Amino acid sequence: MMEFLYFPQDKTEYIPALITLLFFALGAFVTMRIILKAAKKEKEIVDETYDNHNIDESDNKPHS
Repeated sequence: MMEFLYFPQDKTEYIPALITLLFFALGAFVTMRIILKAAKKEKEIVDETYDNHNIDESDNKPHS
């Protein structure tokens, strides 16, 4: 009967798994950076839009 966990005696069998792990970890990191960069640009656009909107509204208020 085969054991549930397999730990090979020849440790070179870990190399493909390590390469795959590094590949996906790097991909996740790059994806996270792209998303953060896009979110920062969106935040700047929204901040700029609402800042301009608030300035326009304050100009229309009657002065007392």
